[in-house]
Amino acid sequence: MTRYIVRRLLYMLPVTLVLSFVCFLVIDLAPGDFVSVYESSIRSNLHLTEQEKKAQLESLGELRVQYGLDRPVLVRYAAWMFNIVTRGDFGYSFQVARPVHTLILERLGWTILMSLLGLMVGLTASFTLGIYSARHQYSLFDYVTNVLAFLGMATPGFFLALIFMTVMVFVFNEQVGGLFSSAYVNAPWSWGKLIDLLKHLSIPLAVGLVTGAGAGMRIIRGNLLDKLNQPYVQTARAKGLPENLVVYRHALRNALHPWVMGMSNTLSELISGDTILSIVLGLPTVGFMFYDALTHQDSYVAGTFLLMATILLQVGTLLADIVLAWLDPTVRFE
Repeated sequence: MTRYIVRRLLYMLPVTLVLSFVCFLVIDLAPGDFVSVYESSIRSNLHLTEQEKKAQLESLGELRVQYGLDRPVLVRYAAWMFNIVTRGDFGYSFQVARPVHTLILERLGWTILMSLLGLMVGLTASFTLGIYSARHQYSLFDYVTNVLAFLGMATPGFFLALIFMTVMVFVFNEQVGGLFSSAYVNAPWSWGKLIDLLKHLSIPLAVGLVTGAGAGMRIIRGNLLDKLNQPYVQTARAKGLPENLVVYRHALRNALHPWVMGMSNTLSELISGDTILSIVLGLPTVGFMFYDALTHQDSYVAGTFLLMATILLQVGTLLADIVLAWLDPTVRFE
């Protein structure tokens, strides 16, 4: 096991290096750069006079040199990776002129909190509904949960968010969007602010429950039904073992294999969340920041996000393989 983990970690180094270069190159392939986007915003700004526009446009050349955008992409990538390895410096954001790691850390806590809450709600519903539905196949509950699961899988999360927002505003007369109401944005922490936060988290959690639980429930239900009809399960029943012991110790453990492999991308999703959902609800997540960085071609912010997602995806895959080996002793690492 230890040799396998060490070997996988060593494999991650060249894979991460190659993927980081590909991501950096793809971001740079977009027409223009941050200065070009900034130039367009100056020209379209109706609040500036012609003299002010001319003065700002004349400084764009110096700005491009200051940000290093006049250098080839290979040179910029090499300097970026060298600073990351030697100093832990992920570069500066062109848009806000701040270190990238500070921008990510500001949003990382809220992103992980919302992702973990959504994950726990989705997993609880997936296991509960999937197991009960499999044990009561063709019952009314089974038909209803399957229909709801298909609807949840087929409906985009942002569309569900818009529906929930409409209900909250026009039915319950609640303010939606963001994490806090306007009265609590800058207020110190209190019970009222905590309750207001929970109200605003209800929509993303409801969306995660409907969209995430549907897919998980279908996977667990389908694989558990398959395992319940296997000969070793029938043998366990014939020996007189209690039904709960047969289901949870023998059938469910082997039915979790596809679900475990599907969870390998969970770590990368924890730092990104649902980007489109974050945009619709105005949530301060890292995914929203990534979208904003792509819009303004803030290459170091976007590149750092993709680098983190790449590393976490590989770590998640490794953890999924380890859990799979724990569930199934027949799995070998050689």
